[in-house]
Amino acid sequence: MPPSAPHQIDFIEEPQTFPYGEFFNKYLLTNSPCLFSAEFTQHWGSRKTWVTEENKPNWDHLLENFGNAIVPVANCNVKEYNANPKEQIPLCEFISYWRDYIEHNYHSPKGCLYLKDWHMSREFPKQNVYETPEYFTSDWLNEYWDSIDGDDYRFVYMGPKGSWTPFHADVFRSYSWSANVCGRKKWLLFPPGEEEDLRDSHRNLPYDVTSTCLRDTNQYPNFSLCCQPIEVIQEAGEVIFIPSGWHHQVYNLEDTISINHNWINGCNVSAMWNFLHTELLSVEKEISEWREMMEDWHLHCQVIMKSCTGIDYKEFYTFLRIIAEKRLLALDNLTEDTVDGSGPTNMAMLHPRGRLHALFDLKMTSDVLSLLISNQDFQNLDQESLSPSPCALMQRLEAVITENSQVCLTSSQKPHSLNLGVIQ
Repeated sequence: MPPSAPHQIDFIEEPQTFPYGEFFNKYLLTNSPCLFSAEFTQHWGSRKTWVTEENKPNWDHLLENFGNAIVPVANCNVKEYNANPKEQIPLCEFISYWRDYIEHNYHSPKGCLYLKDWHMSREFPKQNVYETPEYFTSDWLNEYWDSIDGDDYRFVYMGPKGSWTPFHADVFRSYSWSANVCGRKKWLLFPPGEEEDLRDSHRNLPYDVTSTCLRDTNQYPNFSLCCQPIEVIQEAGEVIFIPSGWHHQVYNLEDTISINHNWINGCNVSAMWNFLHTELLSVEKEISEWREMMEDWHLHCQVIMKSCTGIDYKEFYTFLRIIAEKRLLALDNLTEDTVDGSGPTNMAMLHPRGRLHALFDLKMTSDVLSLLISNQDFQNLDQESLSPSPCALMQRLEAVITENSQVCLTSSQKPHSLNLGVIQ
């Protein structure tokens, strides 16, 4: 693989000159990464209290406010099923390890430990830590889980210099954004599809894309065909946007604290559906020999898929339903950014909580719901417990979309403009 090159993605410098609509058009719809400057996070509480004047982790503040919290910690030196095993320990214990690790020149008999996937905002909702940038607030994933008082996909990461995350793509093929509160990261990014050339002879993805093992043509026959990774160095305060299906590997170049969200919206919900559909097909292939002899074989496939991905087809329908119902309710209460359909609207008018966005969301929900309803595996499930029925919800969405056809967004947009008219 050729060497990677730094800063090959767009860098957004000033919040004042970068409206949400431009991000929607240039990066969400095109599924392209970008990097936001530290200006976008300079007002965050964590940027002021979690770090010292030297831009290092503020141990005293973290211990005083979160010291007794139980946090998940991974060991970067141990490989387990292409990931790192985790244990739950108090934050105070992890910080004690971290300080000792630094004092011993980043060495420890415990290995290199990395606090990952801590649901800090869920556990400490009143802490003034950060505000989600407007560009990432159309977030169906966390909107759904918040509405059912379930899980969330908002995380804090804390790791010493040298800690890292192995090669992967994000959950449900979601978007992700990651902001460095302090420290620096190196990202190796691969556009969707490039990971196929990194598979070994058994079709498994690598644990570490920088490993010399990948040069073994018997084990990795297509490695030489893979494109070079896009290398991005992310400084303190900067925010990186990782699009759907972009596999990546990440290193902490310094002692680093970051805040991360996974999120899905109308621009990538079809990617989530494609991922779930592909996962189910893989499960069905894996246990196909039991199809004729196993009672409710198709239900077992759903159970296995949920254990692997975190969701099954019926919950995916519930996910779509809740988002659709929220947007239908929003249309009854929203009047801003309404247009007459006589011509293009400047993208600056698009707002993540506005009427046009609600209509776009309904259209994208309708498109994916149509695919789900027509799917044979979904049809095989007992749908009597689903209320309203998928077909009834589909009819309602189609009626609302038709009624508002002159102000609906299409997904084929021109730069800096919003095409209005009948949705095809």
